[in-house]
Amino acid sequence: MTPPVSQEELPILEAVINIRNRLTALKKDRGEYIKASDVNSLYQAVIKQVTKLNDVRDDKTIYSNRLDTLLADVFNLLSLFFLTIGKTKEAPATYSQLASMRQILDHMNESAIYNESDLAPFHRRLNDLRSIIKHDSETGKHPQAMTKLLERQLGDCESLLSTLQESLSVLSVELIPIHERLVHIRRKLVTLAAKDGPHKAELKPLQEELRRIDSKRVDGKFMGPGGTIPASQAICSSLLEECFDIVQEIRAMEESKNVAPPLKPIHDRLTEVRAELEGLALTHRWTLRETDLWNYSLSLQEVDKMRVDGKFVDSEGNQPHGQYVLLYLLRRCYGVIYRLLSSSEPVSEELMPVANKLSTVKKCLNEVLKYGGPFSPRDLYPYQLALYQIDSMRKEGKFVGVDGNIPEGQGIVMAHLNECHELLEMLKQSMDEGEEDSEILEEDDTIGAPGSGTSSDTEG
Repeated sequence: MTPPVSQEELPILEAVINIRNRLTALKKDRGEYIKASDVNSLYQAVIKQVTKLNDVRDDKTIYSNRLDTLLADVFNLLSLFFLTIGKTKEAPATYSQLASMRQILDHMNESAIYNESDLAPFHRRLNDLRSIIKHDSETGKHPQAMTKLLERQLGDCESLLSTLQESLSVLSVELIPIHERLVHIRRKLVTLAAKDGPHKAELKPLQEELRRIDSKRVDGKFMGPGGTIPASQAICSSLLEECFDIVQEIRAMEESKNVAPPLKPIHDRLTEVRAELEGLALTHRWTLRETDLWNYSLSLQEVDKMRVDGKFVDSEGNQPHGQYVLLYLLRRCYGVIYRLLSSSEPVSEELMPVANKLSTVKKCLNEVLKYGGPFSPRDLYPYQLALYQIDSMRKEGKFVGVDGNIPEGQGIVMAHLNECHELLEMLKQSMDEGEEDSEILEEDDTIGAPGSGTSSDTEG
């Protein structure tokens, strides 16, 4: 049961609830672009309440009441707003990424299905996020209360990642190839389990490979060189057994054609969320406002909390078949959200249409340059017009927002614009060179023509 909020903290709770409502209203407003000034105002309001909270709390005690839960929601949402306005290189923007990473690492730890190559991207991303937080902490760009919170979150992720790394370190060298192969097979199996239709053709080679791996065991043990028994047998053996379990579940599902009826509502909900998220992953440059991910995160957390001891149960407490399918879908959704967060560009929502247009123009110009002419000035006119329109949007060399502020992402947009102009100049030069070549050819044709006064005409 969640502990009650103390009398001292009640005014802070009320203030944070008000801030959350304002953030939610701002998130829902699609009528205009999110202004950096609005986000900063709400951010400062949150920091003020956190400072008050730190004054009434003991640093040594761990708190977890309704106020803490609400603050976590507010920081997560604020972090998404920072990404939306293009401030991806500032400490508050790292909060949602760290929270998303923690969810994925928790699931990896729970399933114990991962290898070195799975952990490497998390190591790299944590190093990037640590640099951002450290820079803002040292320069005082953000209050100490904020950077301390983020450092604690970062430390939690690093600690969990270290635990995952240590569990792999116990694998003996002889068993690493078998372990990596089993991880790969398991992934293929859960992907099959989540797909509709018969899987006999795809399932058969995986089953045969599992049997080959199993046949290498002697008395249930994987053997090393010279008949030795390498350490960490349990990791590979349990993974092998789990793969066989998933094969049996896929077969049972094909007979029943679906997940168990009690799990069907959860399955449908996760399938819908996954489809929407993967749609966003395809079109995110044009359609995604990072704050849109908030509702998906909440929905996934609600589903995650339905599990009992890691499993989905029915009304009687039983564990119906279809568990692997639901866990696969849940983890897949978490993965897409993390991918979208970590790929967010440091360009504000207000400048994103310009950045996208320039990106498209640049791709088209590169294609024209790649495949060459012949082309005329008329062929280049649409690109010149597009660049002229974008150029005319600037005031004193800057793209200015509707509220007169300078949105984030000026450098990136200007780099795209300059590249487009350079490509256009290269095309103009190649067009001019083509015209010169054609003039030379015409002169050659004239010199060699009858009656042109050449030696061939006078010799007769």
